[in-house]
Amino acid sequence: MANENGAKPRLQTYYEETVRAKLQQEFGFSSSMQVPRLEKVVINVGLGQASKNPKLLDGVVSELGQITGQKAVVTRAKKAISNFGLRENQPVGASVTLRRDRMWEFLDRLINVALPRVRDFRGVNTRSFDGRGNYTLGVKEQLIFPEIDYDKVEQIHGMDITIVSSTNQDDQALSLLRELGMPFRGESPVRALAGAEQEAA
Repeated sequence: MANENGAKPRLQTYYEETVRAKLQQEFGFSSSMQVPRLEKVVINVGLGQASKNPKLLDGVVSELGQITGQKAVVTRAKKAISNFGLRENQPVGASVTLRRDRMWEFLDRLINVALPRVRDFRGVNTRSFDGRGNYTLGVKEQLIFPEIDYDKVEQIHGMDITIVSSTNQDDQALSLLRELGMPFRGESPVRALAGAEQEAA
């Protein structure tokens, strides 16, 4: 959620004061303007039963709003696929695109609060980049987010979270996310924000 007091999100401050200089040195950029930065985070929930169970879709839209602090939009099929019984414009899920403060706040909570709550968590995959500097991770349960009340959940569902950066180079995007504290599998995570769990919970 965006800071109401006008202060910058702490993860953004950490990026500007610490990470940017590190990446500039690591990749030998002549200007700080060349350093990779985050542009947006897209959270997408696919729901095959959305057309048959509108209440389920309403629940997903509501939960995404609670998790992100921003109203989700219903995603619809762009074309009919008869094999799947899919009609054009049929609701198939919900999506939220976060930018600026809400993007930084969400990423902070994802890294420091939600992911550590995953059962038997061993880190996220370093290979989930798309070749153009964007990273997507799949979450199996919305319950890892503390904003979700288990007793009010209609159905447990997963979501895809895509982190879009300004670079089209996967190695630069990997370094950016690593320095921001993303816990990659087989690596010791950078503790970007000490005590984050207590503050963000």
